[in-house]
Amino acid sequence: MPNSQRVTLAAMVALIAIGPFLFFPVFLMKVLCFALYASAFNLLLGYAGLLSFGHAAYLGMGSYLSAHAAKVWGLTPELAILTGGLTSMVLGAGFGFLAIRRQGIYFAMITLALAQMVYFFCVQAPFTGGEDGIQAVPRGHLFGVLDLRDDFTLYWVVAAIFLACFLFLYRIVHSPFGQVLKAIRDNEPRATSLGYRTDSYKLIAFVLSATIAGIAGGTKAIVFQIATLTDVNWPMSGEAVLMTLVGGIGTMFGPAMGALVIVTMQNELAQFGAWVTVIQGVIFVACVLAFRRGIIGELQAKLRQPL
Repeated sequence: MPNSQRVTLAAMVALIAIGPFLFFPVFLMKVLCFALYASAFNLLLGYAGLLSFGHAAYLGMGSYLSAHAAKVWGLTPELAILTGGLTSMVLGAGFGFLAIRRQGIYFAMITLALAQMVYFFCVQAPFTGGEDGIQAVPRGHLFGVLDLRDDFTLYWVVAAIFLACFLFLYRIVHSPFGQVLKAIRDNEPRATSLGYRTDSYKLIAFVLSATIAGIAGGTKAIVFQIATLTDVNWPMSGEAVLMTLVGGIGTMFGPAMGALVIVTMQNELAQFGAWVTVIQGVIFVACVLAFRRGIIGELQAKLRQPL
C-alpha cells in the first residue's frame, strides 16, 4: 500500500474511532452503510467500467432478507446479515449473467429493467409487507453475546463490517484480478486479444459488487430495524451513482467521501422537505462542474498520489 493510502486509511480509521464521541452514532452508522454500498458500486463502475442503474436491487433484497431472517426466522444479526449478502450474491449472479452480454447504455438499461422487476416483486411478495415494509426488526445479540440494542455497541460492529469489506475491496482491486479488470475497463478488445475471458472477469466483479451491496443493505436493516421499498426503488441506484461521482470514480476512498457528503447534505437539508432533491441536484451539478474527478479524484490529481 502506498504511503498516501496508508495515511488516508489511518485518517479514516481515526475519524471512525472518534466519530461516536462527536456525532450521533445512528447518523454515523447510516454514513458507513452507504459508504459500503457506494464502494461496492465503485468496484463495478470505477474498476470494471460497467455502469449499473440497478444496484438498488441488491441493497434492497439484502435489506429485506436480513430483516426477514432476523424477525421471522429468529437468526442472530451476523447470520441475518450473511443471509442478505448471500441472497444478493445469487441475485447478482443471475442478473450479471444476463447483463454482461451487453455494453454501454444497453448494459445500464438492462440492469435498470431487472432492478425494476425486483421492485415490483417486493411490492407483491407477502413476506416484504408491501408498502409497510418489514418493521420492528430485532437487533438481537451478536454471536449471542453483544447486545446490539445499544447504539454505541452496534456502531462498533457496523464500523468493523465496513472496514473488513473496505479492505477486502482494496485487496480485490490491487490483486492480479483487479489489474485485469482495469485492463478491461481501459481497452476490452485488447484484453481479449491477450487471452483473457473478459465476460468471466466482469461477471465475477458483478457478483462481488452485488454481494457487498447486499451486506450493506442487511446491515442497514439491522441498524434502522426496518426494510422498505425505498431501499429497492430506482432512486436508490441513483444514490450510488451520485455518491461515487461526488467522491471520485476509480478511487478507493472516493465513494466513502461521497457517501459522507450526500448523507450529511440530506440530514442537514431535511427541513426543506421536497426541496431537498432540487437543492441536492444543484449542488451535484456544481460539484461536477468544479470537481470533474470528484473530491478525492481532484485531490489525487493535485498530490499525484493514489487515493
